[in-house]
Amino acid sequence: MNAATVYRLKPGWRLQWEEAQGRHVLLYPEGMVQLNDSAGAVLGLLDGERDLAAVLAVLRQRYPEADDGLEGDVHDFVADALHQGWIREMEAT
Repeated sequence: MNAATVYRLKPGWRLQWEEAQGRHVLLYPEGMVQLNDSAGAVLGLLDGERDLAAVLAVLRQRYPEADDGLEGDVHDFVADALHQGWIREMEAT
């Protein structure tokens, strides 16, 4: 996975804080995915502007106590989110 790659949510999908559930959810036309805190934090940064390196920098700043496995965990999550069809890779400009 390239650190310079930019991702965003799939068109028609959106991330939202669901107060009643106390968590982020990913809404899409056919339903909803309940997310854990880590998934919500990462997806909230995949805005189509930041590359993966910038996302990791923000996460390291927010969670300085995170161990050295943060980069691998984020890469694994992004790969899974791509596989699930939640996000897409942006075209290079």
